[in-house]
Amino acid sequence: MSLELDIAVHSVITDRLTVCVRELHGREDGWPVIFLHDELTSSPLFFAAMRALPEQYRPMAVDLRGYGGTDTAPVDATRGLADFADDVRAALDALSLSQVHLVGWSMGGGVVMQMVIDDPSRVLSATLVNPVSPYGFGGTTGADGRLLSPDGAGSGGGIAHAQFVAALAGEDVPEEAPTSPETVFRTLYVAAGWDREHEDTYLASMLSTSVGPDNYPGDWLESSTWPGMAPGARGVLNALAPTHLDLSAFADVQPQPALLWLRGELDQIVSDNSMLDLAQLGALGVLPGYPGPDVAPPQPMLAQTRSLLTAYVAAGGSYSEVVMQGVGHSPHIEATKQFAQLLSDHLAACVPA
Repeated sequence: MSLELDIAVHSVITDRLTVCVRELHGREDGWPVIFLHDELTSSPLFFAAMRALPEQYRPMAVDLRGYGGTDTAPVDATRGLADFADDVRAALDALSLSQVHLVGWSMGGGVVMQMVIDDPSRVLSATLVNPVSPYGFGGTTGADGRLLSPDGAGSGGGIAHAQFVAALAGEDVPEEAPTSPETVFRTLYVAAGWDREHEDTYLASMLSTSVGPDNYPGDWLESSTWPGMAPGARGVLNALAPTHLDLSAFADVQPQPALLWLRGELDQIVSDNSMLDLAQLGALGVLPGYPGPDVAPPQPMLAQTRSLLTAYVAAGGSYSEVVMQGVGHSPHIEATKQFAQLLSDHLAACVPA
């Protein structure tokens, strides 16, 4: 079955930009469940999971700015993920959706947290799927996200591999190359053994990413601190840099939506030993000049998220953490049935009487 067969595509005009929203035909009357994707794909990666949800829900996947069918517009990284959160909220306003369930994957998880911070009363429940650390990606240590260097060295637009970025921009890179989209998807996005169903659609989604200093990966600055690059002020990876992203206010929101944290046991992207964290690559001898773990330890991404959610509970909230065994960074495509059941159970407990 084609992933797009029963998908309706809406171009939602807002005062910010035109947002692409995709949903299932015939499911327009249920509780809205809004899916937000990661930093390198778009909404098609959610279609199978959307289809697997019970009929009382209205699953809708949003393409963030610069991805899929949504307008390309510059990302002001100095606002963290707020540009994305504001875009989604504007689309929900245009669709007259006053209360929604939010599901965010990787960077989309950070967008969900930002949306809860900005307007918690709108959120019936929140689900974070292998979410980015609340203190960004790269350049921090400790459960509280302390910067390794004041300029955020080791994070931002300069951490993306130039050959991979070139492939996203349309340059011909051999499929077997370590930095090809195919290899990145097969080795980092999914765990070994995935059957590659619909892989062409997922790769096309990845290749729809807008590339450049205003979008992916963004600009960057030279740094005197290893590994030699620091975040700029524009683009996606800078929006994820710890000098710009701090979601610690999530712990104190009121009201506090019930939260589900889903993560893949074998995730190599969001991990305490992430294979995209330059400090981890330095520790493994992949990057030269590594100053050692006392100076640049790998970022404890899971510990940072758990610390924030523990504070959320201390402030009166609640969350459940579920580790999906044998699954990597993409539980919704690797184990769709299990993912949809876990999500459905969470949603059922959070629907207003």
